[in-house]
Amino acid sequence: MTVSWIVIAVVIAYMGIMLFVGWYAKNKISSNKDFMVAGRRLGPILMAGTLAATEIGGGSSLGVVQQGMGKYGISSAWYVIAMGFAFVILTFLAPKFRDAKVKTVPEYFRRRYGRLSGLITAVIMLLPLIGLTAGQMIASSVILSTMLGISFSTAVILICGIVTVYSVMGGLWSVTLTDFIQVFFIVFGMAIAIPFAFNLAGGWDNVVANVPPETFNLFEGYSVVDVIGLTIMYIATFTVGQEAVSRYYAARDGKAAQQGSIAAALINFVYGFIPAILGVTVLGLVNMGIFDPAQFQSVGSRYALPVLAVHAMPPLICGILFAGVISATMSSASSDLLGAGSIFANDIYREYINPEATDEMVMKMARTVMVLCGLLSLGVALFNTSSIITILMFSFTFRAAGAFFPYVLGHYWKGASTAGTLASLLVGTIVVIYVQNLAGGSLFGIHVSQPIIPGLLAALFSFLVVSKLCPPQEETTELLPDIHES
Repeated sequence: MTVSWIVIAVVIAYMGIMLFVGWYAKNKISSNKDFMVAGRRLGPILMAGTLAATEIGGGSSLGVVQQGMGKYGISSAWYVIAMGFAFVILTFLAPKFRDAKVKTVPEYFRRRYGRLSGLITAVIMLLPLIGLTAGQMIASSVILSTMLGISFSTAVILICGIVTVYSVMGGLWSVTLTDFIQVFFIVFGMAIAIPFAFNLAGGWDNVVANVPPETFNLFEGYSVVDVIGLTIMYIATFTVGQEAVSRYYAARDGKAAQQGSIAAALINFVYGFIPAILGVTVLGLVNMGIFDPAQFQSVGSRYALPVLAVHAMPPLICGILFAGVISATMSSASSDLLGAGSIFANDIYREYINPEATDEMVMKMARTVMVLCGLLSLGVALFNTSSIITILMFSFTFRAAGAFFPYVLGHYWKGASTAGTLASLLVGTIVVIYVQNLAGGSLFGIHVSQPIIPGLLAALFSFLVVSKLCPPQEETTELLPDIHES
């Protein structure tokens, strides 16, 4: 797949803009709070952009196009729309998240349930972020090398370098500002591809005439139960995932957090159908004979969108689309990278390694860890140690199961106890591991599409029962003071 020099120039210019924004954001950083939660001054517009960009990654763009041209058809849109449902639900919790005035999820557990709960949560949250950072950077590199025809090694070095540099320079400020730009590239770049795709197919009517009727069944690939399962999974992971919930911590106030969450949901509702329609259109083009299925053999059907762009779009527009697809994975990678650095520096280094650390020392440690994570991602990609990624990425599945209910109910229920929290963390994790790895995705002989659901149910039962049997010494929802807050 050959591309015009104009496409390459647009992508290079886009990456240059990301580096400039990182440098600009660096000037806004004067404290640990600025670095980790953007000084708690994000308004609803920036909130919406960074929330949407963080969660719209490679799976929500190239992956949905691939599903759309496969058995899922138009129902592939649910993969993204379910994220919007989750943001709507989180709107009701957003003020509580903001009012807690913490910088990380483990910090909440530490100040609510004690140091042991905070440490366990920090480990559970940190591992998946390292894996997710590596996974997203690898995805970005594969996309870049496939689209621009450069070697994978060169693409890995470029992506890891750029993402790490702009994230390290400005912390959440640079990640938020770049996310705001990236969500425009993602949505606009994908949306503008639709009329060009229709033109190549001879119109939407031709597409409809050349794909199976069930392609337009909204529940052909994803059933109602699947959509509910996806929504539950997103709610749980967005709630305790540092890369997402840190945006609520960074909001100007509770109202801005709610407004940003609703706006992010609207972006997902609109965007969800864009890659799904493109996938269906590619299927129609293949069935018409305009595209030869062999065109995808060298790069895989996951890259149907780049193939479509090269054949259907002028170079400038194609470059914008390519930048948008790359930004989808880069925005997720930068958020994961910042989350890993923040949790290690705030909840392990400052609490257990150097309790007397100043804000400047904590920021330096966060940046150091981010650089190390970036280098680790580079090494994993270059040496193709996929088994490491598989192990680390698995932790993403279970991180929310045990932590979700102690975190959410801890804001409302005065009877939530340390013992109940530890039981929830332990039981939720064990159940998810059992269902996903030992029971082959089934429980009591019943197939489970989302292993996190039985994990959540078991964790909730454990949390409630043990909290009742071993109640807290003092019934309150208030957090212990942050002795490090300046």
